Amino acid sequence: MEKQKPFIIIHFKLEIMKKLSFYSFVVFLLGVLFFTACENSFNGPEIEESILPDQLTVDIPVALSQDVSTKKCAAIDTLKGGEIYRHLTFFIHAGEHSARIVKHVIHGIKRYNIDRVKTLTYESDDDGRIKNLVVVEGPEFDGRTWEYGLTITDAESEGNEDGGKAMQIFWNHRNPKEGITLIKPYNLDRTNESRMAEAMFRIDYSGVGEYGYDHHMIVSIADMPAVDPLLAPFAMDGMKMFVGKKGDFVDVYGNSSHPNAKFLTEKVGYNWAFVATGSVTQDIAVAEVGLPLSTVDAEGRAVLLEEYSVYNVLYNEVKTIWPHASEELLNAWLTNTEAPGYFDEDGFIKGGEAPGDEFLPLADRIMGLAPYNPKAIANLEINFN
Repeated sequence: MEKQKPFIIIHFKLEIMKKLSFYSFVVFLLGVLFFTACENSFNGPEIEESILPDQLTVDIPVALSQDVSTKKCAAIDTLKGGEIYRHLTFFIHAGEHSARIVKHVIHGIKRYNIDRVKTLTYESDDDGRIKNLVVVEGPEFDGRTWEYGLTITDAESEGNEDGGKAMQIFWNHRNPKEGITLIKPYNLDRTNESRMAEAMFRIDYSGVGEYGYDHHMIVSIADMPAVDPLLAPFAMDGMKMFVGKKGDFVDVYGNSSHPNAKFLTEKVGYNWAFVATGSVTQDIAVAEVGLPLSTVDAEGRAVLLEEYSVYNVLYNEVKTIWPHASEELLNAWLTNTEAPGYFDEDGFIKGGEAPGDEFLPLADRIMGLAPYNPKAIANLEINFN
């Protein structure tokens, strides 16, 4: 058995690294499909008089929202659980990108001087197609009446089942502001239609102060394009993420769903169930991750973050395949899989014990946070009004 130990380590590392390397697909896809379509939105003068909301998102500290392909990481020879912690910031990064699209689109349509209820038609700078924009007063959505509602449709697609709807915003303009934004990228920009025909995004924002936060948002993504499991086994098909700001703290929790994800055994379909807290001024963060199967119908920290902790899941995967692997070997290899994980502006630092006292208030804070029900996120649906 001793002669097989190096093979255990090398094989498992290669398998996980090969799969994790496809994480870049998620943010690459979001970046190509959304932000290339919004770059033109910043052209032209700022319109001061507008009934459009000026804030419907919450910014996330860099320590929690990173493109990890450009960041450093801990030593590869001791990390595999750390890779999962480290790539958590990638999924949060993807969620934040989908929320930031709201800022870009609102900025872009302000050029049309939306200062009253109105209807207009324009040619999109992105795909050259005609879009219809309608602003109404007093629309009803999600069980309540809003001050204003805005709908953008792709004119040629209004006879389709989705009504050609590209974007809807429902908002209250008076302070504190609140609103809901729904986006179907396919109808905003057809230049990438083959990839995102069914994808839907929803961003709920409130500055009213619910849940004890100064303001918060909930980002939901559903029906991301199906991907060949051999090409991108860890591709994300949806997620739901809460982001709340209270003073210097930004709390983040939620789940991302990965229907093709598997490690070493035949178990397939996992959630990244996570909680995290970051400091805006210090740009440091603490996170805890669970890896429940997407079929798990449960809530709370005990199941999602403890029973399905990174350490427990990876430990059980290895022991299932190599039952005679020594505890000493596994514990050495599973360094940095302990909860929680610690981050700074450069990315993942370590797991387990805090690297400094400045992280302790954050580590205490995440103990009051819990992810969503994995099964609910795997079956998430988003629909226009």
